Amino acid sequence: MEVAPHDMLRLRSAKALIDEGTELAWVATALARAPLVVVRRAPLVGDLIPVGVRGQNRSERFAAYLPLSAIAERITPEQLAAMSAWRDNRRVNEIEALRVLDRVGALLDTIGLAWGPIGSIGFELASGIPTATPTSDLDLLLRAPRVLPLNVARNIHAALTAITARLDVQVEVPAGAIALSEYVRGAPTMLLRTRNGPRLVSRSWVEGNLQGGTAG
Repeated sequence: MEVAPHDMLRLRSAKALIDEGTELAWVATALARAPLVVVRRAPLVGDLIPVGVRGQNRSERFAAYLPLSAIAERITPEQLAAMSAWRDNRRVNEIEALRVLDRVGALLDTIGLAWGPIGSIGFELASGIPTATPTSDLDLLLRAPRVLPLNVARNIHAALTAITARLDVQVEVPAGAIALSEYVRGAPTMLLRTRNGPRLVSRSWVEGNLQGGTAG
C-alpha cells in the first residue's frame, strides 16, 4: 500500500503506534474517539509510516510511526472530495469551510486535477468527529503531477478566494508541496515542503515542475 502526506489511516489497533517519546495522556482519549491518524510529511523508516495523532485543539499533536500491517483503511483527500462527504455532515450550515465545499468542488472538478480537503475539515469528514470550528480555514490539497500553468493557477486562486477568504491550498508536485498563494504571487523563491523538511526553491525550479519545463 502506498500512502502520501495528508492521507488518513484507520488503525486496526492503537497499540500498533510506535512513538519516539512519552505518550501524552490525551492521545489515548483521541484514538478511542476516532482510531484515525494522519500521514506526516517525514521520511519513512523501513516499512514504518510517519503519522500524527490529532487532539481537540491545535496544541494537541503527537508524532508517531505506524507499520503497514496495522492499517485497516486508507482515506485520501481525493476520496472525500469524490464522495462529497460534507453533504452528510450535520454541521455543514454552521461551519463556513464545510458550507462552501459544494461551490469549491464545482470549480475544481472542472480543471481536471485531483483535489481534496485536508486539515481539520478533512479530518472531521473522515472521522465523523467534530474537529473544525466556525473560524477554521478551508485547507485543500491540489495534486499537480504534470502541468499547472501560472495563468490557470491564478484563475483558480482568484475564484477560490472569491468563495472564501479562509483558504490555504497546497499544490502537490512529485518532490513535495508548495503554497498556491506563493506560486501565483510570483515570488522569486518559494518554500517547498518535502519529506526531509522544508527548503527554499527558485521560481525557475517551480516553473520547471508546474509548467512542463525542465527543473533546474
